[in-house]
Amino acid sequence: MTDIAWTDEGIGPVVVLLHAFPCNRSMWDGQVAGLVDAGWRVMAPDLPGFGDSPLLTEPPSLTAVVEALVASLLERSVDRCVLVGLSVGGYLIMEWLRRHPEMIAGMVFCDTKASADTDEAAAGRLEMAAAVERDPTSSSSTLRERLLPVIVGETARSNRPEVVEVVATWMDAAEPDSVAWYQRAMAARPDSIATLSEAEMPALVLWGEEDVMAPEVEQDAMVAALRDARLAVIPKSGHLSAVENPSIVTREVVDFVSMVRRVNLEG
Repeated sequence: MTDIAWTDEGIGPVVVLLHAFPCNRSMWDGQVAGLVDAGWRVMAPDLPGFGDSPLLTEPPSLTAVVEALVASLLERSVDRCVLVGLSVGGYLIMEWLRRHPEMIAGMVFCDTKASADTDEAAAGRLEMAAAVERDPTSSSSTLRERLLPVIVGETARSNRPEVVEVVATWMDAAEPDSVAWYQRAMAARPDSIATLSEAEMPALVLWGEEDVMAPEVEQDAMVAALRDARLAVIPKSGHLSAVENPSIVTREVVDFVSMVRRVNLEG
């Protein structure tokens, strides 16, 4: 079997939760119980290279991650599901759409964007990858210095130090090889607006109102491209809305997947 570690709880149709960089599957702890209670089988992987899943041996690419996840799901007899992805998890859904759209009953894009990196942003990712490769011991401090101030919203930074601390803990736990690998993979991702415009399944776009990493204009572009989508704004949240305001994110996701279940899985 493919070497992916999963949270796998509940019974019913499957919803797959794809975490952000540089987190792990525990990022979704605030959503699992609510989805199980709503009658879903909830599957949340540690993406390859994070948590208990080893890094892939292939050259860096989001395609390789998707193919590993698909193989692992098929080994578990899962061939259709609702995908929920935050940040890089959203990028993975877009790649999934290109390669295995028949598996997707519905999609939730959380604090992500469909545009490719600008030249400046891609160069920044590649510079971070090179810096971590030169000095692996600098990985944690590099993430804390460059990412922590922007990945968590203003409200959490000011009033919820426990959220900032758990995010910092994920950064400390991320292996340097994985940090560099994913930075290179994300820098190489294509623009996905055309991919979204061809998608026929329903979608929900969730956005933390304090998210400076995936700004509102990017959310509007995704909603405009998708044929069947709506935008839900999560208050007092930044880029990690599922952690910063878990109850509202859970409510929005449960409402959406319940609709998908009626229309695409039971209708």
